Amino acid sequence: MTLEQEIQKRRTFGIIAHPDAGKTTLTEKLLLFGGAIQTAGAVKSNKIDVGTRSDWMEIEKQRGISVATSVMGFDYKDLKINILDTPGHEDFAEDTYRTLTAVDSVIMVIDCVKGVERQTEKLMEVCRMRNTPVLCFINKLDREGRDAFELLDEIEEKLGINVRPMSWPIGMGKSLRGVFNIFENNLNLYEPSKTKKVTDVVEIKGIDDPELDKRLPASAVKTLREEIELVNGVYDPLDVQKYLNGEVAPVFFGSAVNNFGVRELLDCFIQIAPPPVARETEERKIEPNERKFSGFIFKIHANMDPKHRNRIAFARICSGTFHRGTSYYNVRHDKQFRFSNATAFMAQQKETVDEAFPGDIVGLYDTGNLKIGDTLTEGEKGLYKGIPSFSPELFREVINLDAMKSKQLEKGLNQLMDEGVAQLFTFEMGARKVVGTVGALQFEVLQYRLLNEYNAKARFDHVNIYKACWISSKNEAKLDAFIKDKYRHIAKDKEGKLVFMAESKAWLQMVQDNFPEVEFHFISEF
Repeated sequence: MTLEQEIQKRRTFGIIAHPDAGKTTLTEKLLLFGGAIQTAGAVKSNKIDVGTRSDWMEIEKQRGISVATSVMGFDYKDLKINILDTPGHEDFAEDTYRTLTAVDSVIMVIDCVKGVERQTEKLMEVCRMRNTPVLCFINKLDREGRDAFELLDEIEEKLGINVRPMSWPIGMGKSLRGVFNIFENNLNLYEPSKTKKVTDVVEIKGIDDPELDKRLPASAVKTLREEIELVNGVYDPLDVQKYLNGEVAPVFFGSAVNNFGVRELLDCFIQIAPPPVARETEERKIEPNERKFSGFIFKIHANMDPKHRNRIAFARICSGTFHRGTSYYNVRHDKQFRFSNATAFMAQQKETVDEAFPGDIVGLYDTGNLKIGDTLTEGEKGLYKGIPSFSPELFREVINLDAMKSKQLEKGLNQLMDEGVAQLFTFEMGARKVVGTVGALQFEVLQYRLLNEYNAKARFDHVNIYKACWISSKNEAKLDAFIKDKYRHIAKDKEGKLVFMAESKAWLQMVQDNFPEVEFHFISEF
């Protein structure tokens, strides 16, 4: 196959939503349709004996939440589909923002009972920054949810995007009869099945087909016909170009846990979603069909396999062909690295890949040379743009509870910080270590993983810190004077950059006024 054909075959997308809207369940059902798994697992369940494939960390199984982005690939109707299931919990928002830089489109899951929630709005802002195409899946139709028109109005209003329903529910909750597929003009009757594929689709020739009257109660048919007429009157037909520009979102209804309405979503998605698109570097725009390989690292995960303390860096391939065992140029280090081991993923089941193409995500085994945001090329020097690192909101001091395990703690902290889940600051005075995060749940995850993966016991104590500010100055002497004066409050981040740890907002303001030559930054570009 030529490079162009490989590119046209690929669809790489992320699944995003507020916690508990059903992202991981939907991911699981998409894998089921792709034939990647035979029975789907459940996130929280007593009845189903298989756990979900994408939540493989021990803590995820216990809590029923996703705390790490998983990458999964499968083949469906001659296409290669790559899914990135992101954490919905806002404490892991940074991981999600970074993952969105690596996809070409997203599927947003919305709970039909709760509607558009706060985290969904935040994620939508990130999609808007890049004009990422969005497809909506309104989930949990098997519960008594809100009126379909009301939900569509709320999406338009809160997320600031036009919608176009591509399927329509017949009833909801206990009275759910099925879904009418507007996109393909057929009818899918509802029967709950949590683990198997739904195959029973009734072919009809449009909304006036008498077959409908045979299959459904008269009242349901009457309501359906009225509502479809209304839908076609209110919403413009789907303009695929507008969807690709991020201006309109096609909407599907279903119940992921019952495997219902998912196939319609997938079949429409593969027809309209974009293949891999061009990406900006600091120097120029790079097209996927350029011959020379380039890609960037958007995520690092330590210890995917607890038996071998390995680190895997996830690289999104943007152009050319990646060949295993070839040396590639790391722009930040300004030198070549050879990757003899590269894998493709099905959650944590991995297989070695010899080559990969634009749109693919490959895992590169790494001993500590790669960082989030690194660009790999065949010699070109531009860095891919747009992977942010925010100043943390919460700070706790790391207290070692077992003096014999200091080395393990040190190693564990360093490796987990490389994943970008949290940031580590070491005070110049007394070498106190303080961890900064965006959300409180991260401290729990860190503590859990330090103990279970590195055998290091630690606790996180409250410290009085308001903000971490990276400092710089054009005037060396002034910067030195500032560091001497505020020595007790100066720390270094993991890169060795100087950081001023401010205790309160008012005090930070006063310090800024007293040292006008020193610049204070709230974002450190990786």
